[in-house]
Amino acid sequence: MTWKEAFFASPGPTSVKKAGLLSLKGLCMGSADVIPGVSGGTIALITGIYEDLIRALKSIDATMAKKALNFDLKGALASVHIRFLLCLFVGIGIAIISLARLMNFLLNHYPVFTWSLFFGLIAASILVVSRQVATWGPRTGISLVVGTVVAAFIVNLIPVSTPEALWFILLCGIIAICAMILPGISGAFILLILGKYEFITATLKNPFLPQNLMIIIIFCLGCLIGLLSFSRLLNFLLTNFRQLTMAFLTGLMVGSMPKIWPWKEILETKIVRGKSHVIWGANIMPEAMSAELLLALVLAIIGFIAVLIIERLARVRESD
Repeated sequence: MTWKEAFFASPGPTSVKKAGLLSLKGLCMGSADVIPGVSGGTIALITGIYEDLIRALKSIDATMAKKALNFDLKGALASVHIRFLLCLFVGIGIAIISLARLMNFLLNHYPVFTWSLFFGLIAASILVVSRQVATWGPRTGISLVVGTVVAAFIVNLIPVSTPEALWFILLCGIIAICAMILPGISGAFILLILGKYEFITATLKNPFLPQNLMIIIIFCLGCLIGLLSFSRLLNFLLTNFRQLTMAFLTGLMVGSMPKIWPWKEILETKIVRGKSHVIWGANIMPEAMSAELLLALVLAIIGFIAVLIIERLARVRESD
């Protein structure tokens, strides 16, 4: 087996166009992951790559590790969905590096308009994902309610002070990455709840300082552990209990909707790297009809329609 044959042995995009499209989806996921309140997992569901992502992560397993340790590097490469993961994570990485500042600017200066767009996106994604539950009944209904309650509980937790020990940084990485691949639950918001959003993002400002580099390595190790272990659980659930799992995932998004309601009365903020972030607020109704309200409604409708168009195009491609 040549290196080229090993690279193309596993599932993944088969053309430059498809690779670019997958990277674009990763770009959208990365943009969502940096916002406390929006999940990259939701974007993966919207764009139709969620189950492919879970399977790709599951491909990094003991068999691959054994081949790598035996210096069968080509065999190890062939067993991993490398093209899928490479294209996706290139997009995610570009987003985190380049778009994080833009998203923070929009959230700080145009919060109502930005959250309105996301509200429309996620409202439509609830409809799209709920369609994947073939038959709604008592069991799927209960699963939906459980998912809704879990998400509502998590997004209403109040951030707390926590230790800065390396074991806790490892735990934060494990928990945050699990949230990032679950639709409806934001990994960035989980870090806020754990009191480590400011701590982790501050280390990225000077990543090559020895103490910061150690923290980043430990956090990334936690993310890797969480990603590889949790993806197996999700793959098992999607394979054996698909209807209940999709109903639960739908519930997670339903329960997260109050968190992204655009109009809030600010109750608590947190200064992160010199900027004020709203972490606790009460939802309120918008004021009387105005140009701002009209634009917010238009953006929500645009987000809603965009998801339906993406889902429609995905179904057309699958049928072709």
